[in-house]
Amino acid sequence: MRSRFLVPTLFLAAAGLLAAEARAGSLAGVTLPDRATVGEQSLALNGLGLRSRYGIKVYVAGLYLAAKQSDPAAILAADAPRRMVMHFLREVDRTRICEGWSEGLAANTANPSAALRQQFGELCTQMADAAEGTEVVLTYLPGEGTSVQVGGAVRARIPGKDFADALLACWIGPRPGPGESFKRSLLGG
Repeated sequence: MRSRFLVPTLFLAAAGLLAAEARAGSLAGVTLPDRATVGEQSLALNGLGLRSRYGIKVYVAGLYLAAKQSDPAAILAADAPRRMVMHFLREVDRTRICEGWSEGLAANTANPSAALRQQFGELCTQMADAAEGTEVVLTYLPGEGTSVQVGGAVRARIPGKDFADALLACWIGPRPGPGESFKRSLLGG
């Protein structure tokens, strides 16, 4: 009698484990949840990308949006909450991180204003070195701006949708620093 109930129980337990796996995205040994709560809104993991440089894995990034979207122009046009998570796979000093953002701004934002360049400077001033395992979380909320967290601590809040758009364009703009395949991965491709 006992074995008759054991098989269905094991089946349900295995199904539960598979469902838990389906609720998260994994890449290069990093697992990010499939949902994130921003303010009062639940965001879906849109895609995961692996940033490599010279064959060395640098970070895994996850883009969270209110609804899955593959069109970068539509993502940037929407004034909606969004989140970018960077999980570092190796130590990277803040100077290198900021160089990437500066290059991304120049490559993806036509004629950035002095105010926008100053905001990127503020971001870099508040940035910290990223040790292996550090998460940098960049969260945009309409009307509030972008919150910058490093290792769980809020380091800066930078106002304006134009800043949030220019920052996200570093990854999903016309010339993303990490490359086209990284961009496609974030866009769910």
